[in-house]
Amino acid sequence: MNQQPNPIKTKPASPATSLFAEHGRHWESFAYVYPVVSRRSRGLSIGINLNPDTICNFDCVYCQVDKLENPKPMPVDLHRLRQELGAMLQDVASGRIWALPRFAQIDPALKRLNDIAFSGDGEPTTAKGFTQAVDIAVELKNASGLDGIKLILITNATLLDRPHIESAIRVLDDNNGEVWAKLDAGTESYYKQVDRSAVPLRRVLDNLLACGKRRPIVIQSMFLNMHDRPMQTQTFDAYTDRLAELIQTGCQIKAVQLYTVARQPLEDYVSALTNEQLAELSKRLKRRLANLPDAKDITLEVFGGCD
Repeated sequence: MNQQPNPIKTKPASPATSLFAEHGRHWESFAYVYPVVSRRSRGLSIGINLNPDTICNFDCVYCQVDKLENPKPMPVDLHRLRQELGAMLQDVASGRIWALPRFAQIDPALKRLNDIAFSGDGEPTTAKGFTQAVDIAVELKNASGLDGIKLILITNATLLDRPHIESAIRVLDDNNGEVWAKLDAGTESYYKQVDRSAVPLRRVLDNLLACGKRRPIVIQSMFLNMHDRPMQTQTFDAYTDRLAELIQTGCQIKAVQLYTVARQPLEDYVSALTNEQLAELSKRLKRRLANLPDAKDITLEVFGGCD
């Protein structure tokens, strides 16, 4: 019997470095813009945190953000955002950033700007001013001659059905943009346990499908131990079933990122999977998608807790 071709191209994670555990979203006197060396970007990622108010419609058990007791939405100061992003791009272009103590000793291969990413202390698409912030990032990126640099929206996909959000994503499409969307669960019960959101999983799945029919997207999936117990096999299999259904119904998935906890969450009962556990999940996902023709070009990226 002929062996089925491997439907997923596995890309190795980047070399381990302590910088990958440093994802602080405070930089000098900036309110919105921060630099990180990202294990998923394999280089410098300029983060745009539109949620310093910590507003998010998820309350993930693996989150490190110490949310305010009663956070109040704060409109984004677009003038300040423009100033901060412009200054950060200048620091990268001049090389000043690599001389700073935090970045001076990193691997030379990582001393490259990979992307500008909308991420931060909450769900970026909930922020007042999100669409204008996208316009500012596009303008400054292009004015700096960085057409080839990615613009990434890291999202939980809950609001992708809003017309103004889709309009902003179309702007990203035209400017080397990507959508990196979260999917941590395949059942409503596990989704409520891990992501702890009032938004139904069905809406997330429907939004992923609609968004992925319009452009290729990246799926980000976090797996972990809770109370020293890993995810049950049937729970992970339900997740792979949802991925398969998305692919079969027309969602274009360019990559799936399987990863685990890299920084200490606020919930102390959450811990990272071992690299061996992640490898086993990767094998199960490959087997599940092996017979799907539309899955053959998907890249699978696996990130251990120390990566």
